[in-house]
Amino acid sequence: MELHVTRWKRYGHDRLYVNLPDGTAVGWADVTTGDVTVLRAEYRDELITVLTKHLQGITGPVLLDRALAQARPMLPALTPADDLAVNTPGQSLRDLLAESGPGLMERVVSRLLRRPTEWDSWRKGLAGERRVGAELNRLGRHGWRVLHSVPLANKVDIDHLLIGPGGVFSINTKHHHKRAVWVGDDSVKVDHGKPAPYARKSRAEAKRVARVLERYCGFPVPVEPVLVFVGVTELKVVATQLDVRVYQERQVSALGPLSGILTADQVEQVYGVARHRQAWAQA
Repeated sequence: MELHVTRWKRYGHDRLYVNLPDGTAVGWADVTTGDVTVLRAEYRDELITVLTKHLQGITGPVLLDRALAQARPMLPALTPADDLAVNTPGQSLRDLLAESGPGLMERVVSRLLRRPTEWDSWRKGLAGERRVGAELNRLGRHGWRVLHSVPLANKVDIDHLLIGPGGVFSINTKHHHKRAVWVGDDSVKVDHGKPAPYARKSRAEAKRVARVLERYCGFPVPVEPVLVFVGVTELKVVATQLDVRVYQERQVSALGPLSGILTADQVEQVYGVARHRQAWAQA
């Protein structure tokens, strides 16, 4: 949706008015004071973008920062119910097993028949997330913050978020016990099976994370996708242009020394947004 900006100077005022193509007012900014008024909340992000572009050429950095801070959406005060920092690795899968998992009789029958079930997949996933989570938690001594099982809309979640001086990493855990994994530029094969869209989904997840964090932080937040394979006998990466980091669980420690992307204050600001459940409600 293209927004139109009109500068208006009259009666001692200097303002930028922002409208939809049909003339509907979205909001406006006072060029002199940096005050921003948002009239249509659903267009807030587009309003910020277009005002930033126009204000950069006509006002100083202090007023520009003030304008953007006012236009940026604010999260409510963090409550214990909304604090995702308490989530343990695999929290979502553990809750799913508790709510929808098999009863005793179903477990006995499945074992007797040696019949794999969806619950087995959930348990393997839970074990994998716990192992990766334990490795990530060790990075705290290097100035990193870690969140686990970050819930998104549509009943999906981010396995782990790693936030620190080297940026933000959206981490997807795949548990393929005693299997060989092959990673190409845009596909992953397990034991030479059908290609799986792990890389594509990881990239989409990272972009989703970046949109949420930048919406509330107000500055660029680099987010890199990461695939971590657990329990595999072999991990072969033959990609030449892959923009997703690929590790086995013990290799995630390689992220620890990374730096130079976020300052200590920015790390805390990003972490403060990321740990708030309501930030992800519409993600």
